[in-house]
Amino acid sequence: MMKLINKATGVIVLGALLTVALAGCQSNDATPPATGQNTANEQSKGEGATNAPASESSEEKGTEAIKEGSMEKEGNVVLKELAFVYNEHTIAISDTANEDQMEQMLGKPDNLKSHTYSADDGTNMDTLIGFTEKVYTYPGLEIKTISIPEGKQDSIFHIEITDPKYATVRNIKAGDSLDTLKNAYPEGKLLGDGAPNEEDDFRYEPSNYVDVMSFHIKDAKVESIQIYSLLD
Repeated sequence: MMKLINKATGVIVLGALLTVALAGCQSNDATPPATGQNTANEQSKGEGATNAPASESSEEKGTEAIKEGSMEKEGNVVLKELAFVYNEHTIAISDTANEDQMEQMLGKPDNLKSHTYSADDGTNMDTLIGFTEKVYTYPGLEIKTISIPEGKQDSIFHIEITDPKYATVRNIKAGDSLDTLKNAYPEGKLLGDGAPNEEDDFRYEPSNYVDVMSFHIKDAKVESIQIYSLLD
């Protein structure tokens, strides 16, 4: 009887030792994934450190662009500064706007013209063949849109303002003095001599040299405002 008890006790002790040994093996096996995870974290930190200068460079570029009149909009570098405001709507160059949207923002136009460029239309605009241009005319305001083939949305490429109820995003409107304009757009410049009693153009343009805001000056006042994007 004592032999059986001793034998049973030995089996129990042996089982306990085997359990401890297996637990130790599992603990050792678990170590490499933890180490690998730390390595991945360290690599991730290292990658973050590598990317930091690029991020700083992007911020510097962004600051420079905004200073020159360019601002990000909807993920693209779009010239939000080249815009005017009416009834709390900001309307900018490169904005997409179909006929319904234009009517919602500005009301029904006095006149709407549409033209699709073709090889035999007499305009000699071969680069725009297949494009459709629309001209919306309001009192003191004209807006032109263009849509490329394949049915994509119309995009604003030209705005002309002569009515003071349409102000730029920096609150400059027709009738404002040249000094007021210069204070609002210190980045701009007069293209001519700028004599106060002569006509001149005051141009404000960002660094891409494609999108422009031009103020026509007469008798030291803003007579009209043109905001436009050069078409290829």
